[in-house]
Amino acid sequence: MPTSAEIRARARASLSGKWTPAVLHFLLYYVVIFAIGLFSLIPFIGWIASLLLTGALTYGVMAFYLALSRGEIASTETLFSGFSRFVETFVLSLLVGIFTLLWSLLLIIPGIIAALSYSQAYFILKDNPGIGGLEAIRRSKALMVGHKGRLFVLYLTFIGWFLLAGITFGIGYLWLAPYIYTSLGHFYNDLINRSASVSPPPSPYGNDPYAGIIV
Repeated sequence: MPTSAEIRARARASLSGKWTPAVLHFLLYYVVIFAIGLFSLIPFIGWIASLLLTGALTYGVMAFYLALSRGEIASTETLFSGFSRFVETFVLSLLVGIFTLLWSLLLIIPGIIAALSYSQAYFILKDNPGIGGLEAIRRSKALMVGHKGRLFVLYLTFIGWFLLAGITFGIGYLWLAPYIYTSLGHFYNDLINRSASVSPPPSPYGNDPYAGIIV
């Protein structure tokens, strides 16, 4: 299995010659998120708008850097592609938020483990247009069995870069974020290349799609 250093090296190779569009598109994403954050200050209406838009925007930014990691064309259209799958991305965002919160209520560590388990859901949703948010979560949990520690270590290797980016009054994050997202894309690519299928094992709960989802 590739080490964190090898995954980051692959990300840098993917970004070579493409840093400008990678940074500018993340800046665009950040501006949109910042605007939504300001709008969310409006009682109730702003909160609802933020809830509705988060899933589509998260899907779009993940799809953009996944495309970069695969040497594909990543455009502004890719960045906002989540709105073409609005229902699925909204459901995915809502369920991931709820399930992670429920695990976090137990202890911090179960919450972190849950977040790692669901981490591939947006990538899976992108690669499988015919599935919904719930199925993407199930497949992510199956795909991450035995790999949560690897992803956690990958995140830890960026701590030094976070500190350095902070010295630049946050400007460095415009370069760091594409680096991280592209690395996550390569991590996912490695997972699916090593897995014969990302389909989940048969459910012991029968045909009920909601039974046992957070177990």
